[in-house]
Amino acid sequence: MPYAQPLWRQIRDDLRAKIRTGIYPPGSKLPSVRLLSEEYNTSHMTVRRALDTMIELGELVGRPGIGVFVVDASAPDR
Repeated sequence: MPYAQPLWRQIRDDLRAKIRTGIYPPGSKLPSVRLLSEEYNTSHMTVRRALDTMIELGELVGRPGIGVFVVDASAPDR
């Protein structure tokens, strides 16, 4: 029986694919945690874990009270 990845990893991988294909281009704001949890039919905590992992790895940046954004590697502050 193949090993199934935890849902937060599946969400992380899907978000990475959407970034790679330009659905979420560099500098773009991701949908809210609430909207993502509805899209993936899971809890806010599961989505938050996927986002937090990507933030820790420098793929996303969180701006409190504003949202979560795809890192723009070409931005001057990077």
